[in-house]
Amino acid sequence: MRRLIFAFTTGVMLVAAPAAFAQTVGYADAIKILAASCGKDIDTYCKSATLANNGISKCLEKNQSKLSEQCNADRLTVTALIQARLAAQAEVPQLCQRDAAQYCKGVKAGAGHVLRCLLKAQPSVSKKCNTAIDLAGYR
Repeated sequence: MRRLIFAFTTGVMLVAAPAAFAQTVGYADAIKILAASCGKDIDTYCKSATLANNGISKCLEKNQSKLSEQCNADRLTVTALIQARLAAQAEVPQLCQRDAAQYCKGVKAGAGHVLRCLLKAQPSVSKKCNTAIDLAGYR
C-alpha cells in the first residue's frame, strides 16, 4: 500500500511539474535527483563504483533489493526521463524538418547551425517543433 501511495504521489508530481521537466531530464539533473535520494545507498553499496561506463547505475541495479524505496523509485523515474530525452533528441530533425526548410533556408547543416536558426526563429516555428526542441533539452 505504501508503494502504491508513493507511485501515485510521484505520478501526480510529474504531471504537475513543467512539461519539459516532467517528460525529460538531462544528466546533470538526474545526478542531482539521485544524489539526494540515493546518496546513502551509493555510499553503502557502491562506494567503489565510478561514473565511467555507468558504474554507479550498474551497481544500483545490482543492489536494487537492498536500496531504499525512494532510491529505487527515483532511479526508475530518472532512467525513464533520460530515455525520453534521448528519444526526443533523435526525433527533433524529423519533427522540425518542415520548419527548418521554411525558416532556415541557406543555413549550412551540421555543427548545430540549423538548431541555432530554429531557436532564433522560435516565435515563427511550429508548436510541434518548439515542443520537440524543449523535450530534447536544447532550450
